[in-house]
Amino acid sequence: MLAYTVLIAAVAVERVVELVVSQRNLKWSKAHGGIEFGLSHYPVMVVLHTGLLVGCLYEAAHRDFIPLLGWSMVVVAVAAQVLRWWCITTLGHQWNTRVVVVPDAGRVTGGPYRFMSHPNYVAVVVEGIALPLVHTAWVTALVFTVLNALLLWVRISVENKALQSLTAAPR
Repeated sequence: MLAYTVLIAAVAVERVVELVVSQRNLKWSKAHGGIEFGLSHYPVMVVLHTGLLVGCLYEAAHRDFIPLLGWSMVVVAVAAQVLRWWCITTLGHQWNTRVVVVPDAGRVTGGPYRFMSHPNYVAVVVEGIALPLVHTAWVTALVFTVLNALLLWVRISVENKALQSLTAAPR
């Protein structure tokens, strides 16, 4: 359980790093005329993602570690992090935990975005399943997945509408 707690703590630290990058990018976006969309769902997203980490620790305290499942899910969770950071680096200043569009910035179509519109959400979905299952926290994985699906339905709708406002050529 100690190793799993360290893993969850590492993910929590990674989330703080994401928030620092996001705040920096938010400041850049606002300085370049950025417009924020979907303010109302953001607090729900913060609570849900925090709940994922708390739920992982709580449930794992009552579950056995199953090596085959656990180690394979570590690999999947790490792959999700790699995809997440590929998205973040590809979007550069345009990446944010909020939905902010800079007029005439152009829609990014490189990196993982050449394969799909919302690859970061693939990383979120995969991580939301894999991270709890590292220590057999299947209830957390299930609850997070269902609630996250509802949130992503709203979030992707907001993001697609925001992206439609971009008028510059893709880069």
